[in-house]
Amino acid sequence: MKINIVMSTYNGEQFLAEQIDSIQQQTFKDWQLLIRDDGSSDQTPEIIKSFVAQDPRIVFINEHDRENFGVIKNFFTLIKHDKADYYFFSDQDDVWLEDKLETMLAAARQYPDQLPLMVYTDLCVVDQNLQVMNQSMIRSQSHHANTELVQELTENTVTGGVAMINHALAEQWRTLDNIIMHDWYLALLATSIGKLVYIDQPGELYRQHDNNVLGARTFTKRLKTWLSGPSKMLEKYWWLIHASQAQADKILQENELGDEQEAVIRNYIALERLPQSQRIRVLRQYKYAKNKWFHTMIFRLLIMTRIGNKNNK
Repeated sequence: MKINIVMSTYNGEQFLAEQIDSIQQQTFKDWQLLIRDDGSSDQTPEIIKSFVAQDPRIVFINEHDRENFGVIKNFFTLIKHDKADYYFFSDQDDVWLEDKLETMLAAARQYPDQLPLMVYTDLCVVDQNLQVMNQSMIRSQSHHANTELVQELTENTVTGGVAMINHALAEQWRTLDNIIMHDWYLALLATSIGKLVYIDQPGELYRQHDNNVLGARTFTKRLKTWLSGPSKMLEKYWWLIHASQAQADKILQENELGDEQEAVIRNYIALERLPQSQRIRVLRQYKYAKNKWFHTMIFRLLIMTRIGNKNNK
């Protein structure tokens, strides 16, 4: 069994060594860590090279050519760089709990190799000094963990740093267009053609700091959204709806789906273009929603009224 851990780095000198240390401290030891740097201007490449020199399991795949790809293409390149049975995604600034690999592999082995599979865990949210801010990001941010297609269409609950995929799913990731984020796309793909499995325990300490690419939804981030004003909020909501429809259409165009999965996706893509009476009927039939009631209320109100939709003609 071959295990590849794939890590994308960019100006991560502050916390990178601590993250790699936590990978080295895993109870499961038989892994390979592939790192691709995305054009760092700090000491990140030197830190990577120092770990490579002392641990043969760590590979710096682009030491001499650090072109900036962006996070999605970076992870795509890492996944395609070397074939493995399982691929674990790693950020550069978190701390893995020591039984993360062992626990997730035990869950993955319960399913046949040919079934496209993603497994993910909860996260313990911490500050930059690893002081606990929230014991469960899933419960505080998403209310519940998604495992079904209709849930994952509209909202993602999978964080890449606590996710793994098997080779059967990795093979189906063929192109980069219309992907909101790699973890969301792969989770959506798993619910469409395979299986998405959630383990209800944290897999890592999810560090929040000033340079997070995304990070947890903190009170400060929510406040900034509210203060941006109604028009900006509507624009953001509609962008997410349209981007998630384009991502769903990508799944539809690139994969052979069962009748039920195809119907769920086709109706979601067409939802806002239907006459109002049909929009209401389809919302009720398929139960398209967000994970929290407040966001579900806004989502359904926007779909039913099309208020603020710049694509509305």
